[in-house]
Amino acid sequence: MPTTETVAVVDIGGTKTAAALVDRDGGVVRRSEAPTPARAGAGAVLSTASALVASLRDDAHRLLALGVGSAGVIDPVGGHVLGATDALPGWAGTDLRGELAARTGLATTVVNDVHAHALGESRYGAARGRRTALFVAVGTGVGGAFVLPGGTLVGANAAAGHVGHVPSAHARDLPCSCGATGHLEAIASGPALVREHTRRTGVEVADLEAVVAAASAGDAEAASVIRLGGLAVGATIGGLVNVLDPDVVVVGGGVVNAGDPWWAALVEGSAAELLPSLRDVEIVGSGLGGDAALLGAASLAWELVGEEA
Repeated sequence: MPTTETVAVVDIGGTKTAAALVDRDGGVVRRSEAPTPARAGAGAVLSTASALVASLRDDAHRLLALGVGSAGVIDPVGGHVLGATDALPGWAGTDLRGELAARTGLATTVVNDVHAHALGESRYGAARGRRTALFVAVGTGVGGAFVLPGGTLVGANAAAGHVGHVPSAHARDLPCSCGATGHLEAIASGPALVREHTRRTGVEVADLEAVVAAASAGDAEAASVIRLGGLAVGATIGGLVNVLDPDVVVVGGGVVNAGDPWWAALVEGSAAELLPSLRDVEIVGSGLGGDAALLGAASLAWELVGEEA
């Protein structure tokens, strides 16, 4: 039986860990996933990730390397987790690359999960063929990455891309998950929009989908909350475009599913901030959805294969 060369990839999040085999063209040939045992500690998370890779091995595919995208501040050179939120207790300090290389027997490369998303969109998705791209992810939190020809902008402390922690006039004095106040994430993330709806109405709802459903049914307050979230993200994007001048902006994450009113507000908010010479910069939605991080990590794994060839 012919053997197809592939790389293995793992996307480690606070609630779910996904794994796949990816060929040289960016095709996902096998995949698997499992809940992330976050509360059980770093060792359990690593065991889940390595077990998923093992479950994908078969005689038809030759695994050449492993690419990992992970939540947290990731040192792409040393391969360690430099910092993490309480969504993954004990994750900070983990030798992510070393541990997974030892457990899988594969040469391993690691990157922050949002940076992996950005690379996936740049190399296989909505920003393919563009020299530079700003990626903004709006979901449970708000993150981002700036893609350059050589990869993503990492920063001196491996922390570049924390779009959610840019000050936002729309956030007022709202507390942010980082401990500060007035940051974009405090008003634009999915949970933040749910909290804003509750503050205004006194009614607790299950999730953002419920707020979106209420807005679609004609609830003016819910519609106003959705619009506020879009305006806030758009204003921040406009400011970042003024600084970075990307070829394209790609917006992903679960909050994009809030629909056309949210997206229209985002476009409006960015237009209000953009310099005249930058008003033609495209802002587009994710082309890869949930596969973006897997394909971004795969692209780095294939680069690793090339370096070792």
